[in-house]
Amino acid sequence: MLEGKVALVTGASRGIGREIALTLAGYGADVIVNYHGSADRASEVVAEIEAMGRKAVAVQCSVAEDEACAKMIGDMLQMFGHIDILVNNAGITKDNLMAKMSEEDFDSVVATNLKGTFHTIKHMYRTFLKQRGGRIINLTSVTGIMGNAGQANYAASKAGVIGLTKSVARELAGRNVTVNAVAPGYVDTDMTQAMSDGAKETVMAQIPLKRVGQPKDIAEMVAFLASDKAGYVTGQVISVDGGMSM
Repeated sequence: MLEGKVALVTGASRGIGREIALTLAGYGADVIVNYHGSADRASEVVAEIEAMGRKAVAVQCSVAEDEACAKMIGDMLQMFGHIDILVNNAGITKDNLMAKMSEEDFDSVVATNLKGTFHTIKHMYRTFLKQRGGRIINLTSVTGIMGNAGQANYAASKAGVIGLTKSVARELAGRNVTVNAVAPGYVDTDMTQAMSDGAKETVMAQIPLKRVGQPKDIAEMVAFLASDKAGYVTGQVISVDGGMSM
């Protein structure tokens, strides 16, 4: 389904990003595994992809840093010759009630989640134009659609990703580049496992399907949007949340 394609997945050393990288490779893509701090985990992902017979490389870069993103993308284009799929998955949380949230915590979440998405798209923009084709998939969140107490910074950043997705989709549609967003709900990752039992029960009560999502649920949607099967889908926000946001 993705043979001959090269995918750049940000925040791909663990959780949903790891599963996306492995799934895209499983469908035939070569994968650039971006990470910020987890070098060992990123190397493990690369090894798993290479075991599938695909090419992979781990690249350290904080997407919050514009110049670092420019260098990463420039180096990877030189190494692979092309990048066909950009998956903006890197994200952080620094939760607190609004009255207690510091400006630093607000800014750092927005810098990674929203500006990081802006940075990678900006530095891939001309490449996609020249290639006259490509796929951009941005990871937003059900929180960016519904809001969530104690996550004003995270919700704002993810809502911003939705607006960014729709705007860039309009800009690039004429060159056969699709831009979509996937909004995960409550997914079984390190981040959600750290929640208290009470918080988990509260969230579960809001999910009509009455089960926790798995990273694979998200990764399969990303793979579909990255494929030719989704060639007529752009500017959309697709919730993968067990019905949580309906």
